[in-house]
Amino acid sequence: MALVLSPAKLVLLAVHYAVKADMDSLTILAARHDTILRKELLLRIILTYLPETLQSNKYVAFLEQLEKGELPDPSSKDVDASSVESLSEDEATKRVRKLRLLPLKTNDTPVGADDDPISLFLIQRAYKVDEEAGLLNELPSLLLPFLDHSSYVRTLLVSTILPLLRRNVEYHPEEPVQYTLSAFQQLPDRVAVNLLLSQTGVREEDLPFVGRDLRGLVGPWLVDEKKWRKRRQSTTHTDGEDDDGICPGCDEVLRWITTQAAKNWKVAVSAVQQWAGPADADLASWGVLELTKEQHEHVEHAYAQAALASAYFISETSAEALEGAYSMVAKVADIRDLEPLPPLSSALAILPPLAEQIAGDITSSRNPTYLRNNPLSCSNALTTPSNATVAFLEALVLSAHILTKAGCPSTVRRAGELALLQDEREQKAEATKFIHAISNNGPKSDDKYWMRARNEVLWLRSWGSEEASTQIPPKGIFSQLKPEFLEVEFLKALLSNTRYNLARSLYEDESDHPLDRKLLQETIYATAMTAYDNASNPNRTRGGLKKCDEIIKALPNTIAKTDPIARRTESLLKATHALSEYRLVLKQGEPFTPIVLRVHKDPISIIGKILEQNPKSYTRLQDFLDLGKRMVQAGLTSHDKSKGTTFLTPEEEANHISTAERRIAAMCIDAALTEDDFETAYSYVVNRLGSLSAPSANIQDDYSWKAALQAGKYRRTARTVRPTHLGHSSANADIRHLEQRIECLATALRIAPPPTLQEILNAFRRAEEELDAALKAEEEQEEEWDARGDTMHGMPGGFNTTIPTTSGKGRRSSTSAGKSSSRREQQEEAPMSLFDLARASGLTAQRNISALSGLQRAATGLIGGGGGGNGARSTTPGPGRNSSDSTHASEHQQHSLSGSVSSLEGGEEHKRARKRDQLREAAMSGLVSGVGWLVGAPGPTAPARE
Repeated sequence: MALVLSPAKLVLLAVHYAVKADMDSLTILAARHDTILRKELLLRIILTYLPETLQSNKYVAFLEQLEKGELPDPSSKDVDASSVESLSEDEATKRVRKLRLLPLKTNDTPVGADDDPISLFLIQRAYKVDEEAGLLNELPSLLLPFLDHSSYVRTLLVSTILPLLRRNVEYHPEEPVQYTLSAFQQLPDRVAVNLLLSQTGVREEDLPFVGRDLRGLVGPWLVDEKKWRKRRQSTTHTDGEDDDGICPGCDEVLRWITTQAAKNWKVAVSAVQQWAGPADADLASWGVLELTKEQHEHVEHAYAQAALASAYFISETSAEALEGAYSMVAKVADIRDLEPLPPLSSALAILPPLAEQIAGDITSSRNPTYLRNNPLSCSNALTTPSNATVAFLEALVLSAHILTKAGCPSTVRRAGELALLQDEREQKAEATKFIHAISNNGPKSDDKYWMRARNEVLWLRSWGSEEASTQIPPKGIFSQLKPEFLEVEFLKALLSNTRYNLARSLYEDESDHPLDRKLLQETIYATAMTAYDNASNPNRTRGGLKKCDEIIKALPNTIAKTDPIARRTESLLKATHALSEYRLVLKQGEPFTPIVLRVHKDPISIIGKILEQNPKSYTRLQDFLDLGKRMVQAGLTSHDKSKGTTFLTPEEEANHISTAERRIAAMCIDAALTEDDFETAYSYVVNRLGSLSAPSANIQDDYSWKAALQAGKYRRTARTVRPTHLGHSSANADIRHLEQRIECLATALRIAPPPTLQEILNAFRRAEEELDAALKAEEEQEEEWDARGDTMHGMPGGFNTTIPTTSGKGRRSSTSAGKSSSRREQQEEAPMSLFDLARASGLTAQRNISALSGLQRAATGLIGGGGGGNGARSTTPGPGRNSSDSTHASEHQQHSLSGSVSSLEGGEEHKRARKRDQLREAAMSGLVSGVGWLVGAPGPTAPARE
């Protein structure tokens, strides 16, 4: 039997069933009392008191029945009203007033949904279930039955619940979005997009799912009409971008892609490759993204523009990144029905002519700013999809790829800056770096590689345009460089890598020569010198010097062996190779390298270093003279930093060689004196400097006379190297040394400039005085020996005659003492053997006669100015002197020399010389005939026996 309850108690009972989630009883109660428990009241009761944790399938059927107004017939069933039966009407009424039922309509209620309580309930119920229970996954089962009931329900389910459900539960449950449905719907578009895609492509393994995320998260999110609006008339700018008002939400998604291109290019490339744009949406069959023609055109255009902009924004320089950029360009050409792009490998192989497709406004000087700013602006001439922009970007990607592959990494943007800014200095630096990379990183022995590299270098300048035939100016990344510059740099690379045959075929054998002869010669020489400068070993058969030699001979029709360049280089190599024979360190701890010779301000001084560091090396004078000559012929002595190395005229070269020879000879003389080898120094002064004529006015010689003067001042010490043979010189070492010194000073007088003569004459007079004293002492000794010889007149019969056994000065002093001794005292001395007697007599005669002969030759040479270099000074005026000065100096010098030796001459000296000649002959003949019978020797005049 049905209960009769007041309206207040019926409401309280419905609330009771809702709280208990007793949907069967609530259904019966609502069916019996539909006039009181109307649809809106029931929905408010359920919205307010039905537990949010209740599974949706427990009450969805009730909602469907309520929507259709087809609640089941309750006549066969009854309900339990015990919870309200005991209440009075007043108490029931009071409780009803305190219920505070939630309204179905709020401030967030979509416009147009006011008259649909079921839609309002479903929206509010979805919010509550998400906020209170967090059961987002329960909402599809709640709302799906009502998709066709209301577009508002569909929009909520597809554009908000579906993206969040996929994002938090299906795609990235490890990092869920911490926003409720209501809060998420209130987020600005940029924040919402970044939340939805915050985990997209973060891990490498997630890259294959970038398109899935865009299709399944962003696609549904864009279904909401609030993300779209009609074109606004205002020209408001947001963050530098033009907002045309078609789809601000779509613009945010595309902006996210371009941002990813700069941060993580793989995400951006994956997005463009896997996603066809905003129209490509996965709505889980819950709806369809319906776009007008205008909207479709807008999103496709904007998507293509974003793809082009992303290619510019890729900041990595790897080949893989550039391949990704190329795929973006190809995708744009495909979706916008533009000229299709060939595969990247094919494009790199054929290097297509792209310059003709690139309009002039693309390469305008106004466009570089668009490489970094306003990538999605409708005014951006570089990212607006067209055949011209696609061709331009294709050329940039290919250019960057060529540079990167060669080992000169470049981004697309960097290539764009080179092409658009048209800065010649920047292009030259990049081209030089690129060719250097080709030279260092490729297969150097593969001519095909080099031919391809040359084609790439030239293509980077023109992007395939033939200037001669099309009159199209070059537009490439090297467009401001002349072809000759690129050819020169490439030729240097060929020669540096020993590709001589290829270089000859390209630049010498071709009828259409890329370089004129003069420039070709200069290039070859510069490359050879680079190889020389990079050499570490001065041996010309190895390393850099060997390469230098090969390069200079690589194109024989351009540089023949007789060309000045070839001769100069050969002289340089010979000079450098000569240095390899010596130990040479110019700086502490740094071994000598060839470049030091080429850049040295005073290369001749290096020979001085060799003489210092290599004992006895001064004996190789001729080698050093040849070395100095080659230094001159190599142009090293004419080096000028401001002008570089210049060629000398024959007269200038002869003067340079003469100066170098004089200086080197002086160096060797000084080195010999430093090592106490006076004999060698004397020989160089007499035979080298003595044969030199006075220097001409064009030659500044401050070396020769100084070296001769130093040799003339040298005094014998215990360390002085002894002569190996005497020749015709005096046997007296002191006299012989003084004679040699005077001869050196005479040479100095002959070649020295007038202002220095006094110093030399002073040294000459001192040496002359010392020689006079030595000769006087020698004469006294000889007289003593003459007297001693008189005591030996009884030879060979006087065998009892004794001779003191002392030698040298002691022997000579004992001779004088012997004249005053008695014969008895002499007989008491120990007798000499016949062999000793013969040897002593012979050596004594030989020595004295040789001394006299040497003295006579010295006197004759000083007066006559003859051979040996110790004659009178020439009267030829030298540098800086006039004729009268020269004559006066010459007369003064001649007077000094004549006065110095006059005391050494006279009739007495000639008589003594003749006497000594006779004495020498008689003594030697007597000694041999007198003692020869003792040793069985025949007499000097005896005939030979039969």
